[in-house]
Amino acid sequence: MEISAEGTVVEALVREAGAAPSGRAGRTVHGGNGRILGQTLIALNRGAVLDENPNPAETTFLVIRGRVRLTAGGDVQEAGPFELIAVPDTPDYDLDVVEDAVVLLTVARPSA
Repeated sequence: MEISAEGTVVEALVREAGAAPSGRAGRTVHGGNGRILGQTLIALNRGAVLDENPNPAETTFLVIRGRVRLTAGGDVQEAGPFELIAVPDTPDYDLDVVEDAVVLLTVARPSA
């Protein structure tokens, strides 16, 4: 699957997020349940929040477009296009959307 800042998948997710009451839409692009590595492309409208997310393992957000703010374990990080945020080793985190955004969420879960 090809993913770019202006690609078809990104544009479709942006439209879905715009129509969703939650202000967000996502699509798994690699892995998923039962896999160690999972990647999900997520479109989020300004003001949307991914809050109180459990952090099961190594987690990163790559910002494709827009701007987001990650709060985790007392740390706050803000990122824009093509910046990577690594979630600190903490039980949970919140991701706030400062400007309409599309992010690639990557989670590497421990093997069973």
